[in-house]
Parts: sequence; structure tokens; C-alpha cells
Amino acid sequence: MTDESPLAYADPSELNEQYQELVPEGEDEMDFFEYLELAQTEDPKVLRDSWQRVSDAIESYGVAEHDDSEYNEFELWTDDPVHDGEYRLIGREIREATGELASKVKSGARGTDTRDRVLVSAGPVGSGKSLADQLLKEGFSEYTKDEEGQMYTFKWTNLSDALDDHDPIDDEMFSPMAQDPVVLLPDEMREAVIAKANETLEEQDPDYEYTMDNKQGPDPLSSFLIDELLDEYDNDFGEVMENHVDVVRYVADEDRRQGIETFEPKDKKNQDETELTGDKNFSKVPVYGDSDPRAFDFSGAFCNANRGIFSGEELLKVQREFLYDFLHAAEEGTIKPKNQPRIDIDQVLFGRTNMPEFESKQEDEKMEAFNDRTEIIKFPYNLGYDAEAEIYGNKIEHADMEDFHIEPHTLEMAGMMAVMTRMEESERVNLIDKAKIYNGEDVGDVNADFDELRDEADEKAPYGREGMEGVSPRFFTNRIDDAIEKVYNDDASSVNARIVLEEIEDGLPDHGSIQDENIDRYLDFVEAVKEEYKSNRAIPDVREALAFDKEELEKVGEKYIDHVLAYNTDDTVEDEVTGQPQEPDTDFLREIEDFAGVPRGEADTFRRDISNWISRYAREENENPEITENNRLREAVEEKLWEDKKHNINYSALVNATDDDTEDSLDSDWIDTLEAKGYSREGAVDVLEFAGAVIAEEELEEEVAG
Repeated sequence: MTDESPLAYADPSELNEQYQELVPEGEDEMDFFEYLELAQTEDPKVLRDSWQRVSDAIESYGVAEHDDSEYNEFELWTDDPVHDGEYRLIGREIREATGELASKVKSGARGTDTRDRVLVSAGPVGSGKSLADQLLKEGFSEYTKDEEGQMYTFKWTNLSDALDDHDPIDDEMFSPMAQDPVVLLPDEMREAVIAKANETLEEQDPDYEYTMDNKQGPDPLSSFLIDELLDEYDNDFGEVMENHVDVVRYVADEDRRQGIETFEPKDKKNQDETELTGDKNFSKVPVYGDSDPRAFDFSGAFCNANRGIFSGEELLKVQREFLYDFLHAAEEGTIKPKNQPRIDIDQVLFGRTNMPEFESKQEDEKMEAFNDRTEIIKFPYNLGYDAEAEIYGNKIEHADMEDFHIEPHTLEMAGMMAVMTRMEESERVNLIDKAKIYNGEDVGDVNADFDELRDEADEKAPYGREGMEGVSPRFFTNRIDDAIEKVYNDDASSVNARIVLEEIEDGLPDHGSIQDENIDRYLDFVEAVKEEYKSNRAIPDVREALAFDKEELEKVGEKYIDHVLAYNTDDTVEDEVTGQPQEPDTDFLREIEDFAGVPRGEADTFRRDISNWISRYAREENENPEITENNRLREAVEEKLWEDKKHNINYSALVNATDDDTEDSLDSDWIDTLEAKGYSREGAVDVLEFAGAVIAEEELEEEVAG
């Protein structure tokens, strides 16, 4: 007995028991002609090939269109319904990569030359290649368990009754390639069956995009048995099928190596092509002879993957001679086991590779044939720091972190640091502002947008795609974990951005995958992010707690929006006190715009831009925007409110809180406001002591100077 393949069990009953665990109750078997009836009249989609079924599986979990990309979002990856979202892939870059992957599969399903290619995901370590592959395999497996994704294969039965030399222990033999039963039909009969199935499919689902077809020959074992049995039954094909073929439901399952196979390359000395194509079953050679297909163990990776997905890990690490098997598998749709004829295969060939292997093979002239038969899908790192932070948060959410709090901006700042290491330097903006623009934020008077910066970067970035270099998310999740463990050991119940950034700073010089020449530059990034956190996150939060609340912010923001709209349309606004119509308050508008850094001569342009933003937002979201939806405007209103109220704040309380290391002198309303913004009480006190001290010192110095 061998554990290499479920098709190699010495005792067929063991295989049957294992097989039955996967098959929905009551749907396990039918006879050959019942299957032909099913395919022609009830469910023609059972005849789909692997590309069509994999494409349908991807789309079955949901598809969403995106205006900002040529590729759709496929929820199999972005929502991870198989695991309730635990491993979902997050970010624009990964959405584009998986969208391109799905598009390639769909193209192959339509019968284009893409089906003759190996689809290779290439990217830096930790960019999501392996996880995307795993979610696809698991999603496909679940799909084949449902009625929508059902597929069938066949088994030979009662063989020892008809064949004198047949070993009774092999009385039942499954199709070793798990082929569709229609491969057993003679060509003319098969064409008629498939034509009828396509007619039915057109009637049932006229919008369905694919056409059924199958020109494969039977596997060597089945070809042998057909010939032998036809001799026994005087060429009566119907009798052979009726007496010796049962059709069975086939469910893809990676663990059982059924319809899904992951191939892991070994070192060159231990690689053997039989791992891909199968080898002799030496226990059967004495029974059947050396070249009899009944003495062959079809347990190679290509054999197990038939009807579904072949996945090659670190595919380009395979030695060059080995890759020719992939060329034949992709281009010709066949494999050639030792001492066996060529076998037709039906599977989607996927591969993954990291950047060093990809680069070396791109430059290797001897790899031209292989490169010509691959389709590369680039998997870059995230370049949006909110998405990067969401990745970290998703991992923490599924960890055992009860009663522990991640303070606001903590993951966001780690994400900003991460994306900065992956970006090309720009001549137009600094990297902090570039990170904000890539994150979809309005960066004041910076004269650049996402597309312009992306085009600039593509001219510099290797392989024409930013994000293919930099620091892996794993480094940052490790540093966040270290920071959490550190505060746990200090009996704290929350972690903040300052602690995480310190862990990142300490960890950079010791991380093996970061080149020495980048360390100083990355340490400069840490300092820049620390300053960003202090000046544009912590201090504004504390100012809000000290001087105003959200309702007040929204009220002033709404007033600005109302007066801008009236100004741009030569209309009036309602007086807040009398309710009577009045002209727009241009002094008020100008005051806000001064805080926003808008030059007086550009005020009209800025106001038109605000009106256009309001109209666009209302059209897309079907509601009017709030002030918080526009960072520049929100920050300007916050500055105004701060200037209006800062002179009435008790700064000595902030200084004393820091000096005494106690919260007794802190106004409870300040803490409550910060808690409402997502801080824990511990975190609220900490940020008041940190940022509040900075604010207090600045304001007290200003009072003295004044």
C-alpha cells in the first residue's frame, strides 16, 4: 500500500470509503447513459473543462467593478468567504493582481491561446502570491462540492469477470486521470452528445459565455480496457459501458490530491520527472507485465491535478530540464510518462516565483522557450497605507487579543512607514505626501495626482511597476507583535504608534532581508513618520479634545459648504438667527481659506473645486458629504476652531499631568472626547501627556513672546 495517491490503494474498498466522504449524499453514482442524459438535457455545464470551471468558481463568490482599474474585484480573494474573511487580501495592488489573474483564466476559458500558457505570479516575498493561490484552490474545492460546480468521472467495474488475466483485487479501477466520462465515446458519438449539450445550454442560459467541448483521448488505462472489453463483447460498446462503467461524482480536494495538486521543487539531485508524470507500480509489474498500463501508478502531480488546478511553488527554481515537462503540458496539453503513450491533460497551470528567480530567468537566453509560454502576473506590495494597516488589523482581529486596545493611528503609521519603503522617490513631492496621495488623500497645494505620480514612478521602477521592492508586511506585523508583547509585559492594556515605531526603528538594522545601503534611508523614514504622527495625528486629536467637539466641527463645516454653494451660484443663504435670506459671508469663507493655505487670488478656483467635489460626492454616494470627507477643509476648520478657543485653555493642567505622571489634573471632558475618537482611557491619558505637553509649551511660549 502507498500513500502517494488515492488511486493507488491496494484495497478498493478503502478508496471507496475515502471517496464517499467528499461526495454529497445521494449524488455519488449513476450509469454511463444516465450521465449522457444529464449532460445533454439537464445540466450541460457538467461538461466544462478545467479553465471554464475554475473561471466560474472564481466568479461564483461575487464580482464588483471598479472605476479606478481595468480589473474587477473578485470577492473570493478580497472577502475570503471560505474562511469568513480571516485571510482576505486587502489593497488596490492585490485587487489589481488577482483581477488580472482572474481575467487570464477567463480568457483561457473562452478558448484563447492563454490556455496554452503557464500563469506565473511574480512578486517580492510577502506580497500575497501564495495566499492568493491557496484561496483559489480552496475556493475551487468548495465550488465543486456544490451543485453549481459539480463534475463527474468514471470507474471501471467487474473487470475480473470479463478479463481472464485481471487481478481480482483490481476489480474496480477509477479513471486514473479522473477524466470526464464523455472521453469514452467514439469521436462521432461524442461530437453529437456535445452538440446537443450546447443546444440545451443555449436554451437554459443564453448569456453563458463558454462553449462545451472535449477532444481528449482516454487515458492509457481506459484505452487499454476499452480495447480488451470490446473484444470480449464483440465490439458492442453499449454492453461494455452498461456492464463495466459507473459514473461517479468527483470533488476537487488538495489533501486527497484530487483535482488540485501543489508541486514543490526539490534540490537538483533529487528531482525526478516521475514526480510530475507518475511511475511504474512495481507491485503490479509481476502481475501484468512491465508495459501494461494496469501496472502504472498515475500518481504524478500532473495526473492528480487533472480536471482542476496545478500549482507550482517557486516554479522557476526547478532545473531547466524539468521545465520542459511544463512546456509540453502548457503548449500541447499532454504529458509523457515513462513507458506510456502521451496523455491528454485538462488543468489550469499556475506557478509562483519571487523576484530574484524571475529576474534571472528573464535574463537567461536559454529560457526563451519557457518565458514565451508563460503569462506573468505581477504581485506588488501595497502602496496604500490604510490598506496596509487593514492587513495588520485583520491579523490582530483573528488573534487572541481580548481586552487589548490598539490606539488610533498605530497601524496607520506602521502602514505609512511600510509603503514608503516600496515607493520610488519623486521629484514633485516628498514621500510622506506621496504616500497620502496614493492613499487617496487631498494634500493641500501639491500639484500632483495619483496617476501622474504612478507614471513618474513607472519610468524608474524595475519591471515598470512600483511596489516590487521594499520591506515585506511580515516585518511590520512582527514588529507590531513585539510592541504588543512589550506592553503586555509592562501590564499595559494598549499599544500606540510611538511604541510601534520604536520597535520598527530597533528592528530595521537586524532584519536579514533589508540591504545595508537602505538602513539609513529607512531610519530617516521612521523619523519622518514620527513627526507626521506627532504633528498631524496626535496634536490635532488633542486640540480637538481641548477646544471643540465633532458636532461643532460639522456645524462650521456645513456653514462653509452652504456659503460656498451660494457664492458659486449667486444665491443666498438663510441667516442663522433671523432665518432671512442673506448674501454669502465672504469674510467667513476667506477666514477658512486662510487656514487652508489658499492664496487670496486663488479663492474662486478653490471654491469651484469644493463645489465640484460636493456635486461629485453627492452623485456617487447619493448624499451630501460631511466635512470629515475632505481632509484639507476639515483641517482648516479645525485650525479656525483652535484659534478661536485656544486662549481659554488651562495649559498648566497639561504640563502638570506630564510632570506628575498622573491624570488627576486632566479635564475629564478631554479624556471623554478622545475616548469617543477611539482611544482607550489609558491611551487618551498618554496622548494628552505626549501631545498636550507639546501644545502647552508652544502656546505658553507664544503668550510670553506676545
